[in-house]
Amino acid sequence: MSRAQGFTYEGQGDGVVVWHHGRRAAVLRGDRAGQFLREVTSGDAQLVMARWTGNYRRGNERSARRHPRHATGR
Repeated sequence: MSRAQGFTYEGQGDGVVVWHHGRRAAVLRGDRAGQFLREVTSGDAQLVMARWTGNYRRGNERSARRHPRHATGR
């Protein structure tokens, strides 16, 4: 799996804005912004930002579709 990249974030008065390749991907405020900042400083920042923006499900959808759990006619 390729590593997430291209994410940046900046704190603003009441929250955090997450950018992906120069485009705004998420705006977090209040408790969510605080939780995000704790996670991003303690782990792999790029992967944390990808997870928080929902931009992390890339590449495995095709193989998941063929999984027996998703078979038709249950």
